[in-house]
Order: sequence, then structure tokens, then C-alpha cells
Amino acid sequence: MKALIIVDMQSDFMPGGSLAVPRGDEIIPTINKLVAEFPLVVATQDWHPKDHKSFAENHEGKSPGDQMNMEGIDQILWPAHCVQNTPGAALVFSLKQDTISQIFYKGTDIRVDSYSAFFDNARRKSTGLDEYLKKAGVRELYFVGVATDYCVLFSVLDALELGFDVHVVRDGCKAINLQPEDEKKAFRLMEEKGADIVESTEVLGGDTTRSY
Repeated sequence: MKALIIVDMQSDFMPGGSLAVPRGDEIIPTINKLVAEFPLVVATQDWHPKDHKSFAENHEGKSPGDQMNMEGIDQILWPAHCVQNTPGAALVFSLKQDTISQIFYKGTDIRVDSYSAFFDNARRKSTGLDEYLKKAGVRELYFVGVATDYCVLFSVLDALELGFDVHVVRDGCKAINLQPEDEKKAFRLMEEKGADIVESTEVLGGDTTRSY
């Protein structure tokens, strides 16, 4: 069976949000078309405590974009975003949500960030997504969402390592691009590791409901 994984389509990542992904809202219509093509749709949400250590404001003298070591991991410091139970953490209103079967929360540990939909960045704790998908008989994943060069990228790399057949919908993702080539590098790395990069037109109307 196939599943669509919607990564972090939250208000804080949309234009006007505290950590806006440029033109992130432009992929919402594409995602809304895709959800109807899948027997299983799940979503992820960044779900940070307000004192999360990845927030620059929680470190005296630090600014967004600075880097520091957290729990032995190099960490980019971000503006405060997707704080639990705030409007910015909610899935964006215009996203079609009625077919989302489960939401998986990440970034809940104040000591370590979590880009991947599957594990925190230290790989100490699982979100439960891997177990959920395998219990449902899912073998093939399609990824959409934000940001291509962070949470989508790390989710895809983990999915490949966990043995899933992985596709990334190029026009269903948007990147932060802290550096101008970050998006291109992310797609290239995902492809090199074994992901199939596709366009939404290749998925829409296709047979995404067959079982294996």
C-alpha cells in the first residue's frame, strides 16, 4: 500500500509566519489534489515547547542563523516557531485535512531538534511513524511539504534507511534556501540515496491504491 506524508504544513512556516518558507503556501493546492489519490494520508507537525533549545531567543547573545552544539549535534538556531498549542503550530487552514488519518509530532524534547518525521536529530527517540506505517502494510511513501532542504530531506533519508520505497513530489515541496543552492542539493542528495523525484502530474490519476 502507498501513503502520502505531509510534512509540517503549519502556519508558522507559511508567508507571514515566524519561520516562513518562501512561497510555501503555493504548494497547498497541489497537496489538496494529491490527498484524494492515496488510501492513507498522514501529517507531521513541529510541536516545540516554548523553551526549546533550538530557538535563538533562548540563548543570550544568539541570533537566528547562528550555530551551536546541542547534545553533541551541530544545531542551527531558529526563530521561535510552532510552539505547542499556538496558532502558528496549527496545520494551515486551507490544507485539506479531513482525510489525514494520523498526525505525528516532532521536536517535543527541549534538548534536541527533530527535522525527520521518524526520529529526533540525535536518533534517540522515534515519533512512532515507522511502526504505524508498517503496521498498516505501507511499503511506498510519497512526500510533500516543507521544507525541502530540512524536514522533507531528513524524513526522506530516514524513510530510505528504514526500507521504504520513497518518492518526493517536487512541486509539492518548498525550500528555505538559507544558501541559494540548498534546494537543488537536497533533491540531488535524496535522489542519490535512492528516492524517486516526481512531479504531481505523474501521481494524479495514477493507480496509488493497489496493494502489494
